Amino acid sequence: MVERTVREAVFAAPAERDERDRMRRAHATAARQFEVAASGPEVWGWQGRTLGRRAGDCWLRIVSAEAGKAGGRLWEGTATADTHVPRSVPRPRLRGVLDWTSPDIAYRAELTEYVPVPPVTSGTPALDQDIALPDSWWAELKSALGALAMVPTDRESVRQNWVDRNLRSFLGIDPVRIRETTTGHADLHWANLTRAPLVLLDWENWGRLPVGYDLGLLHAYSLTAPATAARIRREFAHVLDTDAGRTGELIALGQLLQACSRGVHPHLAPLVARQAEHLTGIPVPTP
Repeated sequence: MVERTVREAVFAAPAERDERDRMRRAHATAARQFEVAASGPEVWGWQGRTLGRRAGDCWLRIVSAEAGKAGGRLWEGTATADTHVPRSVPRPRLRGVLDWTSPDIAYRAELTEYVPVPPVTSGTPALDQDIALPDSWWAELKSALGALAMVPTDRESVRQNWVDRNLRSFLGIDPVRIRETTTGHADLHWANLTRAPLVLLDWENWGRLPVGYDLGLLHAYSLTAPATAARIRREFAHVLDTDAGRTGELIALGQLLQACSRGVHPHLAPLVARQAEHLTGIPVPTP
């Protein structure tokens, strides 16, 4: 199974009508309980697992899982971020959480403040062209990631055992050791970053991860926009150009190539492979 730190970003409603209707009924149930009126377009998350809509000055999002598989780190990520991550890291404030279970499915509804600024991309984590963001935006991102790095937590977003099992298969190199970690977002891509002013969205998976992982992932999702990718490397050279940063970037590239191998954003695969080869000097294995 692909580790969820690089989620297979299929942002679409479930293919089955029964599943779509089930999620819509659950969303309506949560809206009644919170006494809000949902409006506006539906925003579906990874493989239809989540559904969000605007509700006045709030955003109402539900997530579902098989009843026996609910709970745990991803289930609790938004709530734990709200209590543990300082407000100097710009993110939506959590206003309420509601849990319930049907005979087979568990649900969690999260009511957060509505963010009026749109994300840089919608429906995909990757850029398809260069973007013009002000210098202040880059300064805000640097400040936010720096503040997040200082947050103590026992949440583990990227594990050594994934590296040991998979790095040789996807990068063609011996597994590297994670020696320096930091607290990070763990899903840092362009659909989770708003335009100015900056807000970081989707806190399901935050936690401890290798230094350089977040930035390596964001850079990889920018490879189709060379000027933006170059800006990331300039702004964050103090991280990416270190041994620890290189390790984190390689792990991010390996996980992204694993997702690509399953048919997710295939147009990125050759660019990610080229970046990995640039860092290691070793061609990545062919599928």
